[in-house]
Parts: sequence; C-alpha cells; structure tokens
Amino acid sequence: MITPNAKADRPLILIVDDDEEVRTALQELILSIGLDAVCFASPRELLESELPDRPGCLVLDVRMPGASGLDLQHQLAAKRNPKPIIFLTGHGDIPMTVQAMKAGAVDFLTKPVRDQTLLDAVTVAIERDVEQMAATRRAKQHFDLFVTLTQRERQVMREVARGRLNKQIAFDLGIKEITVKLHRGNVMRKMQAASVGELIRAWETLPTDLRDKL
Repeated sequence: MITPNAKADRPLILIVDDDEEVRTALQELILSIGLDAVCFASPRELLESELPDRPGCLVLDVRMPGASGLDLQHQLAAKRNPKPIIFLTGHGDIPMTVQAMKAGAVDFLTKPVRDQTLLDAVTVAIERDVEQMAATRRAKQHFDLFVTLTQRERQVMREVARGRLNKQIAFDLGIKEITVKLHRGNVMRKMQAASVGELIRAWETLPTDLRDKL
C-alpha cells in the first residue's frame, strides 16, 4: 500500500506528444520502471490541467499542431514553473537544439531513441527537479523566518551577510556595538542559523527585491 506521502514523493513524468502511439509507448516505458506517467496531446491540454506538486519532468515533442514544445518551454518559464524538460523529436536541428538547451532543457533527443537513452535522461531530469524543489522549500522557509525579523534586525542581517564586522555595522547604522551584538544574536536565533555561513546562505535565497528594500 502506498501512503499519501510516498505517493507525493514518487516522480511523475508528463508526456506531451500529438502522436497517440508515441504517447502510449512512452507511457508504457516509464511505467515499466516503476514511475508514474501522464499523457497530453498538446501543450494547451497540459497547461489547462491541474498537476500535483510532485518531482518529475516533461518529455515534449517539438513540433505539434498549435503551440510547439519550445513555445511550451517559454510559457512554463514565464509561469515560474521550471520543471526539467526533455525534448524528443523527429524534426530537430542544431539551432533548435541550441535554443532548447540554452533555455534549460535537460536533453534534446531525436526519434527513434533508444529506451535506455531516454530513461537515462529522465533520471537526470528527476534528480534536477528534486534538487530544485528542495531549494524552493528552503527558500520559502528562510523567507517565512525572515519576515519575523524587525526592520533593524533585517538591516543587521544584511550587513553580516556582506561580511561587515560588528563595529562597522554599529558605525553604519548609528547604534552601539553592544546593540549590534544583541540584534545579531536575535537574527541567528530567529533564522535558525547555527553559523554565519548558514545565515549568509539563507540571505542569498531571499528575493532580490526584498533585499534591495533594506
């Protein structure tokens, strides 16, 4: 029996191809190695679907009626949904490959492709997505902790992240050094940082516009 958490952690592969035979063959291949796969006949069908928040990747045909696989890649990027993409096409060329890879595609494979070649690419894509999802969760956690800081504590965190010493921070902010130490201790505690290195990494995950406002 698969628990809800186990189901949520199991990779889901999204297949987009206008050829039903290709979709079915790809889905059967993915299912054969114990992964889940969902098929879509067009980019629009994918975009209109509500997809679960699970690790995985997209396997996209490049040329389809209506929006192409490259168009879908751009739309997903605009929606800040950077799910790793593997392009699989019978009509690829070098400029198209370069365009796809520059936009972040994991691989650009030409039909017919060996099963193992595709599965290897899927494995790489899943690993990338797991890392991306973990980074997103960490960034959200850091943001949630950051908003609990007072304005002065945020300023002190910024200066610590810049490598400034307590006495330098005190001079820049026009406060006493002992006050900086108190704020710094509060920042470390509230941000759940065990070291300055951890605090700096947390700072770097915060949205740029938020950091620039301080």
